[in-house]
Amino acid sequence: QITTLINHKDKPKRSDKTLQAIQRVGQAVNLAVGRFVTVGEAIANENHELKEEMSVACIEARRAGETIAQLTDVASLDHPESDSHITIFTDKTGVVKAARLLLSSVTKVLVLADRIVIKQIITSRNKVLATMEQLEKVSSFQEFVQIFSQFGNEMVEFAHLTGDRQNDLKDEKKKARMAASRAVLEKCTMMLLTASKTCLRHPDCESARINKDGVFHRMRLALEQVIEIVTDSRPNGENEIAPISIYSGIKEFKNKVEGLRENLYFLSKENLSTMLEVILEHTEDFTDSAYTSHEHREHILELSKQAKMELEQLVSVWMQAQNQKTKDLMEDLEVAILKTCQCMNELKREVHSAATSLATDLLKYHMDHMVLKALKITGVEGNLEAVAEYTCKLSEQKEQLVEMCRLLRHVSGTEPLEITCIHAEDTFQVTGPQIISAAETLALHPSSKIAKENLEVFCEAWESQLSDMSMLLREINDVFEGRRGEKRVYLSLPRPGKHNANLKALKPVKLDTEEQAKIAKLGLELHLLTSDVDSETEKWEDQENEIVQHGQGMSSMAYSMYLFTRGEGLLKTTQDLFHQAEIFATEGTKLASSLHAFSDQVHDDDKPLLLLEAEKLISLCKQLQITAKASVQGKSATFTKVDACILKTRNVMTLLCQLLPLCCKLLRKATGNGYLKPAPPWREDRLRTATNAHAPERRAETFGIKSLENHVTNVTFLESK
Repeated sequence: QITTLINHKDKPKRSDKTLQAIQRVGQAVNLAVGRFVTVGEAIANENHELKEEMSVACIEARRAGETIAQLTDVASLDHPESDSHITIFTDKTGVVKAARLLLSSVTKVLVLADRIVIKQIITSRNKVLATMEQLEKVSSFQEFVQIFSQFGNEMVEFAHLTGDRQNDLKDEKKKARMAASRAVLEKCTMMLLTASKTCLRHPDCESARINKDGVFHRMRLALEQVIEIVTDSRPNGENEIAPISIYSGIKEFKNKVEGLRENLYFLSKENLSTMLEVILEHTEDFTDSAYTSHEHREHILELSKQAKMELEQLVSVWMQAQNQKTKDLMEDLEVAILKTCQCMNELKREVHSAATSLATDLLKYHMDHMVLKALKITGVEGNLEAVAEYTCKLSEQKEQLVEMCRLLRHVSGTEPLEITCIHAEDTFQVTGPQIISAAETLALHPSSKIAKENLEVFCEAWESQLSDMSMLLREINDVFEGRRGEKRVYLSLPRPGKHNANLKALKPVKLDTEEQAKIAKLGLELHLLTSDVDSETEKWEDQENEIVQHGQGMSSMAYSMYLFTRGEGLLKTTQDLFHQAEIFATEGTKLASSLHAFSDQVHDDDKPLLLLEAEKLISLCKQLQITAKASVQGKSATFTKVDACILKTRNVMTLLCQLLPLCCKLLRKATGNGYLKPAPPWREDRLRTATNAHAPERRAETFGIKSLENHVTNVTFLESK
């Protein structure tokens, strides 16, 4: 709204409509500032240490909002009595000053509010730590039950605060780290209960003490990590060293190589060689692993050697092109770039295959939990020798699973999935020894019910992590295949020749490297449009809305088409692309039908605009469908058809980028439709978000608050016994 005011054109002739529009914008800004400041003042009254700073910022914001409203009060300009009235037309610098003051004061209010939230989380964490210290030192069961009841309530409060914070985080990497830390705290709360009870029941048992100490240590680390994420800092000022995966290394390397098309001088050949060396060093994690198959090892080594040769050829042509920019040399450079990138794609595909096939085999083999079952049975029997034998087997299983997580991290494809792999590796690394100490305790005290219950809890954590790995593996495969983790049916491709008799005679072909280069720019534009559509659909509260679902489906299909232009993803041949274009056009037609249905819910004034846009969409989709179904022969004609399909898909996506915000705006105007809802006020039941079934990140939000509350209830029951 402010940008609209600042950028308005100073036309000598001003219509009544223009004057009214400017006044409406000014009033809207002032009203929005008023609502915002009211919330800020409420926060200030609840937090005395920041009350003065917050109040000053709120006063500044309110004053700036009122100034903007006065300067935009231009509806009465045509009246003689208003000649001396200062307005946006006579004092544009006044509006600019007021806008700057408003933005700086609003930012200050937001920063202060954020500091308060951070302080609440730190205070809650300190309470939890203090109670944990008491729990560690208790010597009687009755005292433990009373303190654990308090601890449970404090953990529930901490869970709510960190859940809200996790939803507010914009950085996906931080969000994943927060989810991992909170998952540790949830699982460890139950472990802490049974491990402490076992230690109290068997105070002289060394394995029980080791088991309990491990749980406390892990909880402290998780609490510390939450604070690091919230405050964006690390202890002693250390910088976080991010582990580099093969995927991220290859992605960065390819970006640098492809950048040579635009600029031959922006990096050195030594820089590029070093990047490749780092990637190939990481492939040694695969070639040195005892769990990598001989076939995968040989392929990885072969591709590593080929990558070095391709880079040498690229550097040679690149150096020549720097000295002499002839047409032939530039064409040779383009071929060298494409061959280098193609080799890196094949290397990426090979390490992905090695990691995921190992994971699939291991998860299948260990899903029966035979070792855990044997430990429980031999522990109850008090058979120390058998327990020792099975603990060795569990240690072997742990090493296999840890290695699996390390290899999966290299091919996870996104930073959040990388962090999930690291968290899984830590979980197996820590839980394995804890199961062993719990089994040893049970073997030493075979009649102890609490020791048996304790072993069950740790075994359940192991089984739960194995189950999570199956889900993680599916997500990694989705990202690799271009689905970006979305479980959309739209990516299912019809089989070539099934829906169109004309296609049976055509031989499916792939684009060669030269054709990929020609279509790269168009593909990149399509990629950017899919990002825009995704960000628009994320703004809708109701993700089940038909308009949103059609938009998401079209975005996913367009993304697959973009990947095709790079020689990646699910679409392997031109025939696959043409089929995808047909399905994309059909989905667009369905969206147009949904828009027609939605037009009945909007105001009469807005209906013509919406119907006009829907007709444009139908027209574009029909054009795409005709192009995709057209029969062509010959390499040149096929490429022309590919180019036309991508171009027309881009046109549809461009229109979709305009349609989604329009529909969103119309939904806000329409009342009682239930599609969107306003954000809750500062004090209004902030815990409501944790139970909203439609909100994203639902799994991470809940943190197991119910399970924590159940722990507290169980302890109260024990106390009564």
